[in-house]
Amino acid sequence: MAYAGNSLITIAVALLYRYADFVTLLGGTEFHLGWIVGVGMIGSLLMRFALGSGIDRYGPRRVWLGSLVLFSLVCFAHLSITTCHGPAIYLLRIALYSSIAGIFGASITFISGRVPMARMAELVGMLGTSGFMGMVVGSMLGDLLCSTQAIGRPQMNQLFVLSGALSLVAIVFAWLATRGSSQNLRRRRAPIVALVRRYQPGMVLLVGIAAGAALALPATFLRTFAAELGIARIGLFFAIYSPTAIVTRVVTRRAGETIGLVPMTLIGLAVLSAGNLLFLSVEAEWQFLFPAIGYGISHAILFPTITASGTGTFPIRYRGLGTMVILAAFDTGQLFGAPLAGAILHGSGLIGLPRYPTLFVAMACLLGIVGAGYALTTRHGDGPPNRTHRPEPVKRRRKKRRVLAASG
Repeated sequence: MAYAGNSLITIAVALLYRYADFVTLLGGTEFHLGWIVGVGMIGSLLMRFALGSGIDRYGPRRVWLGSLVLFSLVCFAHLSITTCHGPAIYLLRIALYSSIAGIFGASITFISGRVPMARMAELVGMLGTSGFMGMVVGSMLGDLLCSTQAIGRPQMNQLFVLSGALSLVAIVFAWLATRGSSQNLRRRRAPIVALVRRYQPGMVLLVGIAAGAALALPATFLRTFAAELGIARIGLFFAIYSPTAIVTRVVTRRAGETIGLVPMTLIGLAVLSAGNLLFLSVEAEWQFLFPAIGYGISHAILFPTITASGTGTFPIRYRGLGTMVILAAFDTGQLFGAPLAGAILHGSGLIGLPRYPTLFVAMACLLGIVGAGYALTTRHGDGPPNRTHRPEPVKRRRKKRRVLAASG
């Protein structure tokens, strides 16, 4: 049931990959698009911590269902937007991203709480395959609904209505998935800032920020990149991206246990950097095949390994907050990455540099620098130690005292 609910909501989210067309229709440019997406991330980022605390206090069921309702309402509210220059579109984007944060944060917390730590990356990764399937269907539906020569407001309205309707259906599956699950009845609110400072996973957060910035590029700027090349459709990219990611997830589902989370993360960063450089060779629609494979492999590896490394530092009773903290790192990447990408496109055009090649090379270099820093500062094991197992050193000290007492 959770898998089906996640599939439906990711179809709805993938339909909104055409958001660039919506902004363009309202008179905006890539610069405006970058800021709208970036400001939307602020709401998601700020709400992550409140949502994480709410999941730990009230259970993932309530947050999951409430976020799905909010997502549907926001989609329908976009029907009334007539300009991209006022505050309304920014406020709705904040609400949209906040609802998405609640949906995926609650579903991941619900699933990860059903298995031991050693297999969390595997189960989160397998749940994520529903997202890749939804990505394929949603992007194809978006191409189908917007297949006319001139995209107008009726097509955009259809996208928002369909996304909102899919969210309403997803509510049924989320309700069935969590039916009978025990709710957390903790009455006292835990100090969020103190918990984050105590259990924060360190360098993993920076890796999540860089990965979030890079992985968000196709959803935001692929449409405008294709338009600059005279390519009308973008569905092929996601049609290759998603099956590649699903196969990679299945093949590498136990790699976190056998190889280690840190080496797998470094592999994912290297492949993602190569995927950005492969965009430089695209001149026709079929050539989206090459960067799509790179993005699919890297996404399949990076999301579960970073999530497991980051949330593993939090005790099980604060797993909701831990999940939201690491997802907030991905949001932070999109928060700074989308405006930065828009500024690079705008600025490089002004000084005569090729716009999109400059963007892709800059992103590849950023990933390489972060990967090198992560490799130099982190042991090649499973990431930060799980701080839920602190009693073990105490037991060793007690045993040593007993030995000294016997010998004295």
